[in-house]
Amino acid sequence: MSEFVRNVRLWLEPGRVREQGTTPDYRFSLANERTFLAWLRTALALIGGGFAVDQFLPHLRWAWRVGLALALLGAGVLCALRAVHHWVRCEQAMRRGEDLPVSRFPAVLSLLVAVVAVAMVVVVLAGWAG
Repeated sequence: MSEFVRNVRLWLEPGRVREQGTTPDYRFSLANERTFLAWLRTALALIGGGFAVDQFLPHLRWAWRVGLALALLGAGVLCALRAVHHWVRCEQAMRRGEDLPVSRFPAVLSLLVAVVAVAMVVVVLAGWAG
């Protein structure tokens, strides 16, 4: 069974994480949970932004509106999935006494949000000019 499938199973059965290693200091587990919740808040904000673009910009060209909305909604979905995946990986690493996992996801998400922001700047400037 691949590690990805094992991790997805742990998403749905988080109690199985306790079968590995020893219980870490509760402060670290709670910090891991706060980070998870912060990622979920970010995901909800991205999803809300995607719906806002779609619903509140009806005069925007269809391609721009749908493109921006789908980019934000997709980023929200990825962020939510990444949140639980990262929580599991960090909890496993803490229980095993290993270094915390590193990820490129924050950089990728930042670049995606920056691209959407630049596109929105173009939309705003084009909308004001035309």
